[in-house]
Amino acid sequence: MASYWIETLGCPKNHVDSEKLAGRLQSQGYVAALSVEEADLVVANTCAFIEAAREESIDTVLELADVKARNAQLVVTGCMAERYGEELAEALPEVDLVAGFGVDLVAPTPVSLRSRSTFDLLNLPRPPRATPWAYVKIAEGCDRRCGFCAIPSFRGDQRSRSREEILAETDNLVAAGAREIVLIAQDLASWGHDRRRSRRGEALEVLDEGGRQPVVDLVRSLSSRVEWVRLLYLYPSGLTDELIDAIIESGVPYFDLSLQHVSRDLLRGMNRWGDGARFLERIQRIRERDPQATFRSSFILGYPGETEDDQRQLVEFLEAAQLDWAGFFTYSKEEGTASAGRDAHVAPELALERLREVSEIQDAISARRRDALVGTLQHVLVEAPGRARSVRECPEIDGVIVVDEGLAVGAFVDVEIVESRGMDLVGAVR
Repeated sequence: MASYWIETLGCPKNHVDSEKLAGRLQSQGYVAALSVEEADLVVANTCAFIEAAREESIDTVLELADVKARNAQLVVTGCMAERYGEELAEALPEVDLVAGFGVDLVAPTPVSLRSRSTFDLLNLPRPPRATPWAYVKIAEGCDRRCGFCAIPSFRGDQRSRSREEILAETDNLVAAGAREIVLIAQDLASWGHDRRRSRRGEALEVLDEGGRQPVVDLVRSLSSRVEWVRLLYLYPSGLTDELIDAIIESGVPYFDLSLQHVSRDLLRGMNRWGDGARFLERIQRIRERDPQATFRSSFILGYPGETEDDQRQLVEFLEAAQLDWAGFFTYSKEEGTASAGRDAHVAPELALERLREVSEIQDAISARRRDALVGTLQHVLVEAPGRARSVRECPEIDGVIVVDEGLAVGAFVDVEIVESRGMDLVGAVR
């Protein structure tokens, strides 16, 4: 029986795609291999978001080519395949097939770039998971045109799954043992708007105006089916009062806000909404509703036109916001984006220096917020032997809580936090 190995790079959305591809391969008679070396089919699911991700993807493909079995087929799929398909096929003779989204990795004819059988990757079934949590991708693509992001150029405009499809997938995951569902999309707060509109590409750019957000009802429906529902990638203008209420009512007051910066001028240069004052006001309002709310965000350093004053504003925001978690990235010039043709590009060395400054500030803030949890009681989900998470920690992204290895995986237990170890905590069952 033929076997496969899938190597996944990039964000959680790619991990969901890999699970869907695994389900597709299993339906074609393949079984999961125990290692790359033993696989008959080796798949690299690549990332193309920024230059560093592309370099990692290429390095990974070349490493897989070196270690795979001599007769095994090597396939490159994912964002790089979609964005640079023909170019990759010519540049990587080690690869047997470069296949974009929704293209069969296995064909009855000899493998080639033209052997294509398309399918809907978004709605494929997925194999059982070994963990008590799962990502659920609720939409593909994005209607926004942020100045730094090339994703719409190869993922397309937003295409939301139907409510019925999402609920059906969730029910299957829960039946298989999932206790937490993590919703993901490029612009999660806008889920469903494309299904309402007769015209696509029109982004939601208002707070608390217009009709009811479809995602609000979706979150409430899912909360009645599974213990924890977590939302990732919330564009700030879509974070309405109604959505805030739904998140808090779900029992997982975790707010992953896609801010990118806080300088109004710089954000306008990114074709994005908001500024530091508006973000702080919204964070404060959420904390007033739920003092235990947890906040994560990400920020770009070195965007074209960024000044020392912009950096000062970001530093002041971080100190005022006291986010629990934050990620920082230096700007990457992406072909086809609005920023690529802009003047006043920031020197990479300066961008890296600014990144180091804000990273040190945020690391100290995060450590203090973790230290403050020592002595508190936390309700946690045991996700692996000796490892658990509370609602404050997103899987695979944030810190974890170290617990007794004898606790059953998939169980919810109450633990007292007895120690802080940087970003991780230690919990003891009471």
